[in-house]
Amino acid sequence: MVDPEVTERIAVRRVELDDLEEQLVKQLAEVRAERDDLAAAERVLTRMSEQIAAARAAAAPAAAQVGGKVMLLIPHPRRSPGL
Repeated sequence: MVDPEVTERIAVRRVELDDLEEQLVKQLAEVRAERDDLAAAERVLTRMSEQIAAARAAAAPAAAQVGGKVMLLIPHPRRSPGL
């Protein structure tokens, strides 16, 4: 014959574990969502950094060596079509 006290303790422990499982499943879903958000933020930050670097490189004056010295290359001024 099975002791009713042992059966009751098993049932109580099973309920505790079911509750814990439910909490862990919820916590895992939250962790995964936050991790996905961080990955998206990282991709956006990388893309923005690349765009800023490209814009800075395009705006930076070009340099060349002339006679062993570094000189900035200055583009010819653009004239308006009406001039």
